[in-house]
Amino acid sequence: MKRANYIQVCRYSLIVLWIYSAGSKLWGYSIFLTQLTRQPLPYWSIPILGWLFPIIEIIAVTLLSFQRTMYKGFLLSFLLMLAFTVYVGLGLAHVYATIPCSCGGILGKMGWVNHFIFNVFFTIVAFVGWCLSKDRTKSFAGYRPLKA
Repeated sequence: MKRANYIQVCRYSLIVLWIYSAGSKLWGYSIFLTQLTRQPLPYWSIPILGWLFPIIEIIAVTLLSFQRTMYKGFLLSFLLMLAFTVYVGLGLAHVYATIPCSCGGILGKMGWVNHFIFNVFFTIVAFVGWCLSKDRTKSFAGYRPLKA
């Protein structure tokens, strides 16, 4: 498979993931907020994070949707997935008194080990896409470098 094909597989996989994730949070917003209150977070941060998470996920989709911004979309996806993976990993390591999940849909029904594996997989997908797309963002149709 060509490098461009790997980038596209990574790109579309993450777009589907973030659309699903943001959509499930927004569709069941009151449930998502209730689940956030069970997290080891300051109470004042719950309303902020309730909107911030889906907005950032939608920004990731937007960045990944365009050739010119795809590199930044992969970087944002990698950082988000890394943060979520570390959080789940800390839960598995029993750092928290309880390990509630505020994930919607299918992810909320996964066990913590499966959720961790899922997150590690998508962290790797985002990292691979980020590395492979490094030089590709300037090669979109119509790109004209500035002359000095």
